[in-house]
Amino acid sequence: MRPLDVRGATSVITGAASGMGAAVARQLAARGARVALVDRNADGLAAVAASLSGTGHTVHVVDLTDDDAVTALAGDLIAAHPRLQTLITCAGSSMLGSIDQLTMAEMRWLMDVNLWGTVNITQALLPALRREPAAHITHLASVYGLAAPAGRIPYAMSKFAVRGFSEALRHELEGSSVSVGAIYPAGVKTGIILHGRYAAAIDPAVADRAAQAQAQMYHTEPADAARTIVDATVRRRARTMLGREARLVDLLARLTPTRYWSAMRRPMKEAIDTTTPI
Repeated sequence: MRPLDVRGATSVITGAASGMGAAVARQLAARGARVALVDRNADGLAAVAASLSGTGHTVHVVDLTDDDAVTALAGDLIAAHPRLQTLITCAGSSMLGSIDQLTMAEMRWLMDVNLWGTVNITQALLPALRREPAAHITHLASVYGLAAPAGRIPYAMSKFAVRGFSEALRHELEGSSVSVGAIYPAGVKTGIILHGRYAAAIDPAVADRAAQAQAQMYHTEPADAARTIVDATVRRRARTMLGREARLVDLLARLTPTRYWSAMRRPMKEAIDTTTPI
């Protein structure tokens, strides 16, 4: 499959106000692409937009869980950008808590953000992407879409679902001008776990301790992760492991699909402990 030439074409990036989304936007803009920045955080989007090289970039403050807002966003993007070439979905959040601590409302909220927000924007922009001679969709999944740890049920559910959506969509679009890929990051220093949510039943101090322990396991800088994401998008790759840990977990889950947790349990012990009082 021939790599994309992003110069002058538009990349739509969700979750672009911070973290990997912001880093991806900067790198694509530096390659000559126009970027459409999408996020709920207006101030963050403005700061990222001000840091971009090149011209023709746009900012869109949107909640991707709002169906009407996403429909309107698609119209705005198509009007502002005649060449929508790539969609990169970096928007997402996290949720700490065991099944006994979580409510259905809390789990549904995370599924709305991580899964349905991804599906929503993808479906809305697919007709425009199909008009390009060559286009690509990149979905950010997670290493927890390969192996599901204890203490992360809603997050793992959402990322396994994003994985399934990406693979099924890739098969549906086989032979078309639009290719689909998924990225499986592990341990990127984005702050997602520190700024994410936790079950209301958890003591905030205990939740912070677990989040800090998880954050200590992250080693990859957002800019380094963004280089991998942009390269995978330009090369239209179907499946990309981001980070050494992701490759190890992928191998472990393939070799021992029912016993991988025995190897993951010890290093994650403190990160999944949301019950021991402080």
